Amino acid sequence: MTIPANRNRQYMQMCWVVPDLDAAIGHWLQTTGAGPFFLFEDVHFTDSHYRGQPMDVAPHRAAIGQHGDMQIELICPLGDDPGIWREVVPAGSFGFHHTALYCDDYDAERDALMKSGAEIAFEGLMMGARTGYLDTVKTLGFMTELITANPVAEEVFGAFRAAAENWDGSDPIRTLG
Repeated sequence: MTIPANRNRQYMQMCWVVPDLDAAIGHWLQTTGAGPFFLFEDVHFTDSHYRGQPMDVAPHRAAIGQHGDMQIELICPLGDDPGIWREVVPAGSFGFHHTALYCDDYDAERDALMKSGAEIAFEGLMMGARTGYLDTVKTLGFMTELITANPVAEEVFGAFRAAAENWDGSDPIRTLG
């Protein structure tokens, strides 16, 4: 098998679906020192589709913290709505959901994953930039998120990294802005 030279080989995020966001954040803070965590209470996509049907991402709360070079994302679905969260982790359960790739060439990454057997589970615009979740469960055991490189994400992800540099454990749960 030949891997194209331009493929992104650097996962930048790991995500778990959790039944209790506050408890999960506390666990990560106490056991790993990851953080601080930034809360996102009302996440929406535009021009989005779930399994080919127009639909916003299923309602959820989220938190993202930095652990070295890796982002740790925790997702807490709000209810049992169908969507990408419940496809991998059943209601009330805890489990690994996805890894993320930050893409300079979204189409090339998506196409390469689809050639290896992945299907598009969800795709839409997050703050104007294309983001997708490809179903790689059969081949990798988890979903793969693709995030288009863009100035807004650079700023937000930079804020996570900056907050984690020399973090002393104070103010462990934050919001942006």
